[in-house]
Amino acid sequence: MAAAPPKILLCGDVLGRINQLCKRVQSVNKSAGPFDALLCVGQFFPDSADGLEEVVNYLDGCSAIPIPTYFIGDYGFGATRFLSAAAKRPSNKGFKMDGLEVCPNLYWLKGSGKFSLHGLSIFYLSGRQVPDAEGNGRYTRDDVDALRALAEEPGVVDIFTTNEWPYGIWNRSDLSEAAPGVSDPSGSDPVVTELAAEIKPRYHIAGTKAVFYAREPFLNDGAVHVTRFFGLATVGNKEKLKFIHAVSPTPASTMPASEICLKPPNTTISPYTMEGNTNHVREQSKMLANSDSANQYWRFDVSKKRPRQDGISGERLCFKYTSSGACVQGKKCSYRHDEDAREQYLKNVCFDFLNKGKCERGPDCRFRHSLVEEGDTLSQGGQGSQNGKSYRRIPEKKCWFCLSSPDAEVHLVLSIGQSYYCALAKGPLVQDHVLLIPIEHLPNTLATSLEPEAELGKYKNSLKAYFKNQDKAVVFFEWIFQSSPHANLQVVPIPFSKASNVRRIFDFAAKKLGFEFSVTALSGDHIEGRKTLRSLFDGKSNLFYVELPDGNILSYAVDDKEKLPVQFGREVLAGLLNMADRADWRNCKLSKEDELQMVNTFKKGFEEFDPAA
Repeated sequence: MAAAPPKILLCGDVLGRINQLCKRVQSVNKSAGPFDALLCVGQFFPDSADGLEEVVNYLDGCSAIPIPTYFIGDYGFGATRFLSAAAKRPSNKGFKMDGLEVCPNLYWLKGSGKFSLHGLSIFYLSGRQVPDAEGNGRYTRDDVDALRALAEEPGVVDIFTTNEWPYGIWNRSDLSEAAPGVSDPSGSDPVVTELAAEIKPRYHIAGTKAVFYAREPFLNDGAVHVTRFFGLATVGNKEKLKFIHAVSPTPASTMPASEICLKPPNTTISPYTMEGNTNHVREQSKMLANSDSANQYWRFDVSKKRPRQDGISGERLCFKYTSSGACVQGKKCSYRHDEDAREQYLKNVCFDFLNKGKCERGPDCRFRHSLVEEGDTLSQGGQGSQNGKSYRRIPEKKCWFCLSSPDAEVHLVLSIGQSYYCALAKGPLVQDHVLLIPIEHLPNTLATSLEPEAELGKYKNSLKAYFKNQDKAVVFFEWIFQSSPHANLQVVPIPFSKASNVRRIFDFAAKKLGFEFSVTALSGDHIEGRKTLRSLFDGKSNLFYVELPDGNILSYAVDDKEKLPVQFGREVLAGLLNMADRADWRNCKLSKEDELQMVNTFKKGFEEFDPAA
């Protein structure tokens, strides 16, 4: 028998009135409970010292919070003092996204993050756009960027909590029976609007405006589920507007597609859609009319992000599983984990041919476009054997990066030195995403001698100077694995405004995958950092490292049994830059004409910096 869905209470601004809140929670819990948790949005602490004694009674243990309570309104009188003390507790040290314990049953959701609550996926943004009088309670750019990175992970978000309302949530809504002030822009935040449109939660809860508002469900761009928004009033308000609301949502991760795509009769078009975007409105109207879209839901192209549900197998193949034999999503992955397809892939059969039945590259593709029967052998073109098992291998004469190879796309070359050359990345993440590649067929850039290493340093410094003129910083990263065909150091320019967030998002991504980076250049000297990295690297291990804009190097030795995503570095930067649809290079392929145009443009700008000129 399936478990009953969790029962969650939602509450608006508490303003330190914890006695009244707890009394109401106990009453509701007795009549309609038991409830599993309470989520509070809006200002949690009082406006003045007058309401502080009531708060202190709970924080000191004189009074008890009845059920687990989570709040994001970390501002108001006394907030800094109490929350700073809570953050220093030994039990609250480390990477915590599920709340810092302030007192028994009371948890502060700090910054931004995601956690699971009784199977529900909860996203939160603590603080507001504008700080309080003491300069506290404001969210940061890092908090927003971290949420955007989290939003690109697979899965449906069940509940998103913010203090302020998303600006424009009242658009396309029937306000005839809404409380006064719903459409007043004060207490609303355009940044929250952007996040809500990207996260696409099933429930969005906010406070701050001191009114209750239950908006009609609305459609989301690029997803089949609807969003329900609730704005909650202030605890103990004189108008007796609703400040507490109960929901009992089944976690999306356990729902079949036929249920998650259901749309109530009063569903509206997204309030976040721009009025002038008629094509978008027409598309959403079509989705609204066609509520039975479960069958089409899983037919999106592989480039599209969508929720993944247990028990649902997509028609398309999972590239990560097919190429590596493992997928971190496991049974939740909406793509097929097909052993037969993986066997064919290992025998050098084209992935697009296996996945779609055709390959758009045609004769230019270096892989096979026919299935390999048991016992077949391949000519010297990518098939090897080890201990009786086949494995995928690309010999030098079939290498994309060896300039002497007929498969090398030499039109992408930007500059050629003595030991290294620079080329435009195939399917670039961003404009001017390039690669630094040793001319010799080597498995990694750490294996080169001192002279090539010195030339690599010149190229890196030249690229830094070139991009600095464009107000951009540079991130370098390399994924070294035992079967690496030909070394290539990825060079990705990013806006200066995002440079300080690079380490945070890589650390965040690492923790999500269960590992931690080592910092190789504590002084910020990337030259010394690479020397240290070269001395520690044995040439036989799997290794991922990233050189940050500040000169520090993060590295991680990957065990043979671990499955780090092949495009890990690119996926993380795609999250940082808010362009998750470009995380896979295959989604970014350009025509040869466009590639040539980009190459010519880059060459003209880079000419004065080119160390090989």
